[in-house]
Amino acid sequence: MSDTAADFAFPTEIAGQPLAGKSVLIVVENLPLPFDRRVWQEARTLKAAGATVSVICPKGKGFEKSYEEIEGVHIHRHSLPIEADGALGFLLEYGAALFWETVLAWKIYFTRGIHVIQGCNPPDLIFLVALPFKLLGVKYIFDHHDINPELYEAKFGKRGFFWRLMVLFEKLTFKCADVSMATNQSYRQIAIERGGMDPGRVFVVRSGPDLSRLKRVEPVPAWKRGKDYLVGYVGVMGEQEGIDLLIDAAAHLVHEKGRRDIQFVLVGGGPSLAKLKELTAQKRLENYIHFTGRAPDQDLFDVLSTMDIGVNPDRVNPMNDKSTMNKIMEYMSLEKPIVQFDVTEGRFSAQDASLYARANDPVDFADKIEELLADPARRAAMGAFGRKRVETELNWGHQIAPLLSAYTLALGLPAPGAGAHPAG
Repeated sequence: MSDTAADFAFPTEIAGQPLAGKSVLIVVENLPLPFDRRVWQEARTLKAAGATVSVICPKGKGFEKSYEEIEGVHIHRHSLPIEADGALGFLLEYGAALFWETVLAWKIYFTRGIHVIQGCNPPDLIFLVALPFKLLGVKYIFDHHDINPELYEAKFGKRGFFWRLMVLFEKLTFKCADVSMATNQSYRQIAIERGGMDPGRVFVVRSGPDLSRLKRVEPVPAWKRGKDYLVGYVGVMGEQEGIDLLIDAAAHLVHEKGRRDIQFVLVGGGPSLAKLKELTAQKRLENYIHFTGRAPDQDLFDVLSTMDIGVNPDRVNPMNDKSTMNKIMEYMSLEKPIVQFDVTEGRFSAQDASLYARANDPVDFADKIEELLADPARRAAMGAFGRKRVETELNWGHQIAPLLSAYTLALGLPAPGAGAHPAG
C-alpha cells in the first residue's frame, strides 16, 4: 500500500485479514474515543485487519454515550468522579477507572470474547485489569504513551513515595506485557533497559498523522483578529506543557519589542486553562493571546491552515526530551514551520522544519518567532520540508506494519509481511 499524500486513504480492509477471527480489547483512561487520535487510528486499523475491536474509555465532553458503535468499533465509556489533582485525586480517579474497566472487560469477554487486551497508559495500572484474563490465555500488549515516573516528576517537581510507586507500576506493566509498543526509539530503549523486555518484542509504532484526515483548508483571516501574523499552538493546557513560557515569549514580543502585529491562538483544553488565562490577563496580553478551549475539528483545521508558525513550548525536562508530541506532526502535515525548545524527540521528528530555542528561555523563543516571521521564504521551505518528511516517513500509513506485527507476534500468528521489523 502506498501512503503518499496523493493516494493514502485510511484502510477499510487490509489484504489477507491477518487478525480475522480475533477479538481485541483496548483500554484507555486518558481520553475518550474517537477523540484520542492515536488509539482511534489503532482501533480502525485493527478492525480493517479483520479483528473484532472493543474499546473501554472514559466519558468526556461531547462523548457522553455509555455505548456506541462507530465504523464497526464497539466503544464502551464509563464515568470518572473527578479530574485528578494531587495524590488523593489520582487515587479516586484511578480507583474508579479500574473498577469500571474491570466490570466492562468481563462484560465484553462474555459477549464478544477477548484474545488480546491492549492497555494504553497513563496510568501504568491497566495491567491489573488484564491479569485475570492472562490466566485464561489472553495476551497483553502495552501501548506506551507516557513515561510516568518522568511525568510525575515534571508535574509535581519532586520524587518521593509516589514517584517510587510510578517506577514500580512501570516495572510490573512491562513484566505483565507479552509485547510492548513504543511511540519512539527513546521509549523503546526504556522498555528494554528499564523494563527488561526482549528487544524482539518491543515495536515502535509512532503516533503518525492520518493524511486522509489532516487536510489544509482555506485560511480564515478572522483568526488573526486584525493582526498581520498568526502564531498557533495546538494541544493540552497543562502544567508540563510550558505554555507559561509561551506567554512570557509573547509578553517579550509585545511589551519589549513593540510587536503589535502578532496574534497568538491556543487551541485545546486542560486543567491549567483558567490559570493560563489569568496569567495572560496579568501580563496585559488579552488582545494578543486567544484561548479557544477544546475546539471542534473545523476550528482546529482553520487555525492550522491560517497560522504562519506553529509553536511547541514544552519545557526541556526528562519527560519531554524523550516524548513525541502529536502537535509537531500536525504542524508538519499542514506545511507549517515550527519553533520549539531543543528536545531529543522533537528534533528527531521535525529536523529542518523547526528552529530550536535555548532550553526554557522565553526570550530566545520569542527571538526565534521574530526571526521566522521576517523571512517568508524560509518559512515556506521549512514547511515544505516538514510536509515531505511526514509523507515519506512519519504518517500513519507507515505505522500499520509494525502495529500488525506486534499483534501477530503476541498471538503467535504468521507475520503480516515485510517492513515490520520490531526496531521500527
